[in-house]
Amino acid sequence: MTEVHGHVTDGFSAVSDALAKNLADGVEVGASLVVNIDGENVVDLWGGHRDAARTQPWTEDTIVTIWSSTKTVTSLAALMLVDRGLLDPYERVSRYWPEFAANGKESVEVRHLLSHTSGVSAWEQPFAAEDSYDVAAATARLAAQPPWWKPGTASGYHASNFGHLVGELVRRVSGRSLTDFVAEEIAGPVGADFRIGARPADRERIATMLAPTAAAAAPADLPAPDPDSVFFKTLTGSFQDPAIANTPQWLAAENGACNGHGNAHSVARIMSALALGGVTGGVRLLRPETIELIFDEQAHGIDLFLGIPLRWGIGYALPEPEGTSFVPAGKVCFWGGWGGSLVIMDLDRRMTISYLMNQMQPGVIGSAVSAGYCEVIAACAAAAG
Repeated sequence: MTEVHGHVTDGFSAVSDALAKNLADGVEVGASLVVNIDGENVVDLWGGHRDAARTQPWTEDTIVTIWSSTKTVTSLAALMLVDRGLLDPYERVSRYWPEFAANGKESVEVRHLLSHTSGVSAWEQPFAAEDSYDVAAATARLAAQPPWWKPGTASGYHASNFGHLVGELVRRVSGRSLTDFVAEEIAGPVGADFRIGARPADRERIATMLAPTAAAAAPADLPAPDPDSVFFKTLTGSFQDPAIANTPQWLAAENGACNGHGNAHSVARIMSALALGGVTGGVRLLRPETIELIFDEQAHGIDLFLGIPLRWGIGYALPEPEGTSFVPAGKVCFWGGWGGSLVIMDLDRRMTISYLMNQMQPGVIGSAVSAGYCEVIAACAAAAG
């Protein structure tokens, strides 16, 4: 089997075996996988290659675009401002960002942005991915739009613009860009190799993002999507080509929805704070009472964009057996990224799972591959007691 690097503690060797098999079978090109329990990385693995030709090894310090797993860190940034009394999730967005009240959005609250229920799930047409790189202009466009459904009544996944919306709140309240806030208040203090966007000096160690080799075929008799539907408007107002992640413009941009760069080790280092009462690496990022806000359910039903059952708290999805069966039940929050990356914080078990890769699989939230790892991890954790 393909060699996997890193370590696993007793009882978790099956996780290493699963990663090695996927690498050997070509299901994975390169990947990293961490399981942290009670502050200890019982699994810390990496292997494979960071390029399609499999000539450049995926090493311990390889980083990759983590797509929408970035949202887990962006939500953490917002919750840290809540924790400090600077941002109120139940207050109107316009209190902090007056321009956002335009076109019928005066009642939208901070929690609506964080739970994908604001009605502003993407950019209105015309939109090209490159338009998002000018953060100020792209954010101003969102502030001027009307909502596409009544805010707070349903979720419509804010796939590509979540970072502009929440990032603007971070900027207005903290006086710093989201990139700087994450670097100075999160990644730096806890010692995590993570960044929104990427520095030029890091580019040689960034894994190439590889589009899915096969996608589930859509039935030929499906009707054309309604151009006035939330689905169609969100789809056309979001990123659609994964090759964008390999461009210098993408790496230089700030997008707290989907262009975070890190590896499983650094993301687990940050996000384990939620599973460990607010502390990671000896640094307190949140108080326990702020973590409790995550579990204030904001929406539960068929997502207007993704079309699957989702259950949203404040900043994170919560377990929903029909829509996200790979997520363990209990006091758990999570999110994942396009192609299969996944970050799960299990407060009951004080466990954090972080999985990042460069070979994308069909699907938007998790994949058959990441679900398989979750199954193996659950079995190992249960056996370990």
